Amino acid sequence: MSVDLVLPCLNEAAALPWVLERLPPGVRAIVVDNGSTDDSAAVAAHLGATVVHCEIKGYGAACHAGLEAAEADVVAVMDADASLDPRQLVRVTAPVVAGRADLIVGRRRPVSRQVWPWHLRLANAELSRRIRRRTGVALHDLGPMRAGRRTALLGLGLTDRRSGYPLETVVRAADAGWRIAEVDVDYLPRSGRSKVTGTPLGAARAVLDMSKVLR
Repeated sequence: MSVDLVLPCLNEAAALPWVLERLPPGVRAIVVDNGSTDDSAAVAAHLGATVVHCEIKGYGAACHAGLEAAEADVVAVMDADASLDPRQLVRVTAPVVAGRADLIVGRRRPVSRQVWPWHLRLANAELSRRIRRRTGVALHDLGPMRAGRRTALLGLGLTDRRSGYPLETVVRAADAGWRIAEVDVDYLPRSGRSKVTGTPLGAARAVLDMSKVLR
């Protein structure tokens, strides 16, 4: 079964070649350009990816634009900054393809202590605790690699268009009775700074977005 991989993208021209050359067989890349000022869109197109332009700013907006543009039954999402290895994508897609799960989330396992700063790791642990309390789902990470079935994901009616999008996906899926699980994936040094938590303002927005979803 073919899989569409949505890659939300903002100024990732340097990372895209490494990411796209490591796609597993049967995976089509959909690079969603979210207002890049570098050559991200051109690089992606040159390397054979389908390029979608999303004018609405925000991680969630880019993810949802990619989901709407997807055609495969199973759709995965992954950051385009080379912090995750596309060769491990099968870990999150295989259970969905086989019908053993409805939503799989990649639990990040840092390859070194420097990859994931302690304060971000602590914040993620607290968020995971709140997710478990809210949904009853035993997740330990709201990782940026995940997979589900396109029609079902669209049916969740997700509304967040910023950094709360992945959390809303889990919360609404849990409320709908989905079978949700996590698998380990390597977490690598990213190319460039995080677009979500790489600045104090970005981190504050992420906390606000996710707090709204949990309420």
